[in-house]
Amino acid sequence: MAQGRERDEVHNVALGASLSVRWVQGFPKQNVHFVNDSTICYPSGNFVIFINIETKKRTVLQCMNGIVGVVATNIPYEVVAFSDRRLRPLIYIYNFPGLTRRTKLKGNVLLDYTLLSFSYCGTYLASYSSLPEFELALWNWESGVILCRKSQPGVDVSQMTFNPMNWRQLCLSSPSAVTVWAIERSNQEHYLKAKSVKLPLEDGSFFNETDVIFPQSLPKDPIYGPVLPVSAIAGLVGEEAETFRPKDDLYSLLHPTMHCWTPTSDLYIGCEEGHLLMVNGETLKVTVLNKIEDGSPRVERNLISPVTMVYQKGGVLASGIDGFVYSLLIKDTNYKVEDFLEVERPVEHLMFSPSYRLLLIQTDKGSIFIYTFGEEPTFEKVLEACDGKFQATDFITPGNEFCMTLTQSGEVCVWGIEDGACVSRVYLNIQATVLACSPSSLSAAVGTEDGRVHFLDVRDVESPHEVHKAFLSESPVQHLLYDQRGMYVLVGTSEGHIFVINAKPSSLFEILGFIEMGKGILQISTVSPLETDIVEVMVLSPLPETRRSRLEIFSLPKILPEVSANFADERGRLRDEFIHKFVYETEHTLSSAVLNLYSNRIYGFCNQVPYICSYLLPEKEAFTRCRSHSHQGRGIQSVRISMDGQSILVNGRDDNTLVNLRWRRFGGILANDILEYSQQLTTYLKTIMDEENDYLSIARRESLDLESESEHAVTENMQLSTDSSQEELVKVGNIEEIPWIQQKSQEAIKNEVKLFSNKRKEIKRGIKALAKTVLGMMEENEAVDDIAKLEQQEFGLDLEELERLRNENEQEVEKIRKDVEMQNLAKRYLAEIIKEECWNSMAVKGRALKCFHIPYVVENFPMKERTDEELKELKRVLQQKKIETECLKLRKEIVEVQSAITLVKKHHEEEDEEEEEDGTVKDTSLPNYMLGSLSTDFRVHASLLSSQLELHSREEKINQIILLKDIIYKVKTAFNSEFDAAYKQKEIEIARVKEKNVRIKEIILDLQLEESVWQPEFEDCEKPERTLVVESSEISAQRHIKPWQKAKTDLLVTREMERLLLTRGPDSRRRALMDMMGGVLEVKKEDILRMVIPQPPFMVKPDALWSEEERKLFKEYEKKVKELNEERDKYRKSLETEMKKLQNSIQEGTQNFDEHLKRLFERRVKAEMVVNQEELKINNLIFSLLLDEEISSRETFLNNYLARKQEERNQTTEAIRKSREDLDTYKEHYDNLLAEDKVLDRSFKKEFSEIPSHQVDILYKLFKRRPRIHKHKIHAETTSLVPFGERPGSGKLNKDAFAQLMKAMDDLDSTNNMPEGLDTSVWEHFCMTRRAKVENEQKVKQKAAGLIEMVAFLRRRTEDDEKVQHEIEKVFHELILLQEEKVKFQLNLTIQILLKQGQVELENFQLMLDYSDAILINKIIIEDLNSVIRTQGQKKVASMMESKEVHKGIFQIEWEHKKMEMEMEDLNQKAWDIQMLFFSRDRQKYLNEPNYETLIAIQIGIMEQTIAVLDKTHKKNVENCKKLLKKLRRYSNQKDIANYTLSCNLREELVAVSERKDICNAMGSKLTCEKISKERYENMMRQQKLTKISKQQADQISILQAEVERLRMKTFPALVQM
Repeated sequence: MAQGRERDEVHNVALGASLSVRWVQGFPKQNVHFVNDSTICYPSGNFVIFINIETKKRTVLQCMNGIVGVVATNIPYEVVAFSDRRLRPLIYIYNFPGLTRRTKLKGNVLLDYTLLSFSYCGTYLASYSSLPEFELALWNWESGVILCRKSQPGVDVSQMTFNPMNWRQLCLSSPSAVTVWAIERSNQEHYLKAKSVKLPLEDGSFFNETDVIFPQSLPKDPIYGPVLPVSAIAGLVGEEAETFRPKDDLYSLLHPTMHCWTPTSDLYIGCEEGHLLMVNGETLKVTVLNKIEDGSPRVERNLISPVTMVYQKGGVLASGIDGFVYSLLIKDTNYKVEDFLEVERPVEHLMFSPSYRLLLIQTDKGSIFIYTFGEEPTFEKVLEACDGKFQATDFITPGNEFCMTLTQSGEVCVWGIEDGACVSRVYLNIQATVLACSPSSLSAAVGTEDGRVHFLDVRDVESPHEVHKAFLSESPVQHLLYDQRGMYVLVGTSEGHIFVINAKPSSLFEILGFIEMGKGILQISTVSPLETDIVEVMVLSPLPETRRSRLEIFSLPKILPEVSANFADERGRLRDEFIHKFVYETEHTLSSAVLNLYSNRIYGFCNQVPYICSYLLPEKEAFTRCRSHSHQGRGIQSVRISMDGQSILVNGRDDNTLVNLRWRRFGGILANDILEYSQQLTTYLKTIMDEENDYLSIARRESLDLESESEHAVTENMQLSTDSSQEELVKVGNIEEIPWIQQKSQEAIKNEVKLFSNKRKEIKRGIKALAKTVLGMMEENEAVDDIAKLEQQEFGLDLEELERLRNENEQEVEKIRKDVEMQNLAKRYLAEIIKEECWNSMAVKGRALKCFHIPYVVENFPMKERTDEELKELKRVLQQKKIETECLKLRKEIVEVQSAITLVKKHHEEEDEEEEEDGTVKDTSLPNYMLGSLSTDFRVHASLLSSQLELHSREEKINQIILLKDIIYKVKTAFNSEFDAAYKQKEIEIARVKEKNVRIKEIILDLQLEESVWQPEFEDCEKPERTLVVESSEISAQRHIKPWQKAKTDLLVTREMERLLLTRGPDSRRRALMDMMGGVLEVKKEDILRMVIPQPPFMVKPDALWSEEERKLFKEYEKKVKELNEERDKYRKSLETEMKKLQNSIQEGTQNFDEHLKRLFERRVKAEMVVNQEELKINNLIFSLLLDEEISSRETFLNNYLARKQEERNQTTEAIRKSREDLDTYKEHYDNLLAEDKVLDRSFKKEFSEIPSHQVDILYKLFKRRPRIHKHKIHAETTSLVPFGERPGSGKLNKDAFAQLMKAMDDLDSTNNMPEGLDTSVWEHFCMTRRAKVENEQKVKQKAAGLIEMVAFLRRRTEDDEKVQHEIEKVFHELILLQEEKVKFQLNLTIQILLKQGQVELENFQLMLDYSDAILINKIIIEDLNSVIRTQGQKKVASMMESKEVHKGIFQIEWEHKKMEMEMEDLNQKAWDIQMLFFSRDRQKYLNEPNYETLIAIQIGIMEQTIAVLDKTHKKNVENCKKLLKKLRRYSNQKDIANYTLSCNLREELVAVSERKDICNAMGSKLTCEKISKERYENMMRQQKLTKISKQQADQISILQAEVERLRMKTFPALVQM
């Protein structure tokens, strides 16, 4: 950078002028850092800004190669490191406070560095880069070399810190992971080793991860083969298999946001979910700290996501996004949160000073606060950031003291030119866009997004305020410019309007008019020489279609405010002829352009290069240049030069940095011209400014008066509106402000209305008269006939409007029609796809057959045509199987060594069999139970199938699958042929039924029966092709018939009617036949039922008036009627017999078909069973192939993993070898130094042997003496604040200690310490020897420390080698086990065996799944054994039957004996009962009383009288009960009314009770829970007690039941033979 700066200076010297940075104003977007205890720094744009906290003095360091990237500071060395943002960025190291470059670090990073971090001890710097390298590098920044580096592809890191107590530990954290890197050193070699921290789950619990490479908890499956890891199942064989996890095994972990180190080398990690973690620095064990709640919870606080965190003694300070800094007091595994400090904005960064006396607090806005610890803590603001980035800047006239800036939120700041200090701020609370300061008065104008311009009074720079505002238009203001003499303000909007405003406050900033330009104005430039009375204005706008620029130049005269009414039209537009507007086009695309002051030349420039330059269109010329911003921040947004040309304000576009440039060297003729012009302009403007500034105070008072009047008016309106309605209040509050351009337009419209008012009245009168005429015509139209009536639209006078509405309707209809057509097209397309996939592509369409009478449905097998590839593959497999069969036969023949004749016969037989192979089907050589299916029942050739016990190789299994698919195809084809035959049979049967139904319908018609004829039809499932055709009857909507189709249909109907009339001819013959013969020439037999014998005409007379002739005729009539009725009965019976016969025939035919379809259904079930059996075999084979692939994948992965581990082993072995060589070399050097040290000690007396011995002893004591180095005492206050205490020494501290030692040696070497009587030359020689001894001792100490470090490094490398060796052995073991499993899987085949139902029976369905000791044997052996067992069993049963008969006779005799004994006991008991028989008084009375029946009758009469009395009493009681019931009902009604009243009261009381219950639950939930738990406990105890009692009672009941049973059996009746 120094070289770049010198190069710019040389260039500027050649040009005669140069610029330098006076000050830079920017605010931090990155973290702020301490350089020392009193200075902080942060990057802003192309600069690093240093701020002294005590003096508030600023220092700026510029990056000459672009925008500053990341910054880091090293406090012990007082250096600052930062990177630039460019292609292949560099890292620069600068000293502070000298700001001289110390070194430049160049790495291999392509795009950008994202993090930099210094180690506290040593000269180490860690850097982390972004895309594409993601590289972590460790630098020795003093020597400028990379010590080691590691790449982590795709890992973004958010924070990187060294362990303050151990530079060998480096922590990198990201939102998803935390990694601790260990830095290992061996002499000059450095190594990086990463250890990841295992984060808990989102709820704070820990997840026990299983080993992905060598899982130990996989289940063993004895049936389906080995269970492999998920990576093998997924088919992964590379490095991705080591970390692969399925989706179900992925769990969301905590998301770290910030971390900090502790003095014990532990880590505190804050998480987004609100957890605080503590990580042990040695073992990386994670502990989730428990939060202790103290008191009531904080209201509206958010500590879920700590943004930053710093360590202090006893805990940490953390901040969230709620503007609070919290103190987390940590004790053991618990922590307590306390409020520490409240800040006005969310805190983004916290940092302690080196002495820990100051706490730096940085907000998200960029403001910086310092909190000072002590007896009286202080909290002060060091830097107050602006609210947003700078939108515009300008100098306050005359431009040598103050300047102004504007932010997007409307914050206006006034800055001092000399030191860049903020003088004042004012918040306009608007969306601001541009800013400009007036040259003719101390005022400024601010443009906004809503089209307003605010004018500010800046006479008092410490309190600027608004004095006026103008609402120009509703489009945003993009440009705001004063001319050089401050006469006009030019305001450019996004719509392309340029408004001209009088810039003088004396005119109250009058709007003079506007000029229309094209949209997209780039720049407005003005020239206002003092010698002229006009202002030349140039407007630059782009022409993107032609890649050119357009320049529009016009002039504004000085007298424009006086004659503005003449220069502008009624709408405020300035006339082109008065402002002399000209338009030019340039051949170049300019980004900015200005007019020359005196000539007509134009200077243009662009911002494509990061230099401030100006050039003429024909030829470029640069007066001076200075790089203030870079293209990484999108260059420069605006440049402002002061009136005297001494100061330049440059504002960046995206870096939010304001740079003030001043002239370092400025002279020559051009400088003199600039100074002379500025003096003239200042003199000219001075008098104008004094006058206009006085008007500013007047304008301010007027604005204040207007505000007070408006406030007074608002208060009056509010008072008046207290009694008014809500609508009036809304009208008062909704007074809208209208833009000036709309006001002008409305005024012009009003003037036009006034001017043409008479004409408008005449037109209105004409329209009214015309409307009356049209209304009369419409009334007349309503009264006429429908034929003559006109449509309503015919009376519309606005034909264009009618045409437009008609066109709109047609367009809307066309649009709807197109939408419907597109929807129908999409549906048809989808239907065609479905039809092609599910119907057209099927060689055999799916259909069903239903029975006529029973609910049986048989479906066929839908089948697609086999592809050419499938047929080719099948042909190949068949050919291969035939070849294998032939080879097997030949081998058997060779082994058996048969005779040639036998061989010839066999060949002839085989040839005959091959010739008949198409017509016959061979029986399979395998039985069905070994074949695994019943495919042979469908006459399918299965002899080419391999035995299930021989399918070992992959090719055999694939060939078997192809053959099985062919068998399935053949089975389906065989069944489909049977189905097609049945389908044709049903078609024939339906046709036969239709034929018979024709005759049945005739019979029913003749017999005039009300019976329905059963007509079977095919359903949609039987003819599925009918679903693809839409019938007219299925369409519910009315069909749209076009007019030409309707006319055509009417014409065809007319012609058909004419043709029928012509063909029919005269109908006299037909009418005669109807009258005489009833319409037929011959009477048929079917007409007997319709024949009627006419009655004689005399039958209308009474019987008594009939004559003899008439009576004879009547008898003949009756005879004829009787004969006709007999004929009718005979014919009717014959018809009924015929109909029953036809119906029985139909029933028999359909039932026969149903029986056939039943058998076909069974055949379908069997075919489906065969297909399922074959598919099951295919699935088993596919599973075995899949498992074989998984085993192969696992084996390949293990081999690849083994290769990687062996390569890693070679690397560790090489590292051990190299470390041992380095250790041996280093140890040799150490031994040499140690030997030299001992030689110096031993040779001391020899070197001083010439002097006396007592002096030698004195000198030897002095030779052993070492000076004491006084350590700097640290203040007790600092010791109490700094949590890390004394940190381990660094290289710098070691050098400082050695320098202090040498300085102390100089004191010992002084002649004051020389013994008496010693020669000076001897003393000098002694001092040199002692100094050499001390230096050698220091070298020995350093070498010893390095030796210990190298030994530890070698030990760690040896441990890594042993670990890798253990992994290799583990892989070998896993490979051996996998190979055993593979061999076992290939030998233990899964076969399918058919078993008859009921042949194998298992008790309790306990299936045996382990067949490790099972074997397969021939069925004949089992059957022979079963026959032997059956014979022996029959013999045993015969002997058992014989013994059973003998035992049966013995039992019979014993039973008869017992029966006799029991009969004897019964007879004895009866005799005893007769003797002891009880003889009652009633029985005695019956025997003794002679009139026993009379006595009984008397007793019956007495009982009847008693019953009558009781009945009378009962009726009386019933009457009393009815009276009581009525009384109770009346009382119940009263109670119902009372209950209703109480229920209403109860509802209110329930509401109150529920409210009190909620209150009680909220206040005493704990007591309620205890009460509920107590009640539950009592209920459980009561239930246990009742259960115990019920068990006891059940035992007692069982005992009693047993006793009852015993007593019942005791009294069981005995059967005694009488």
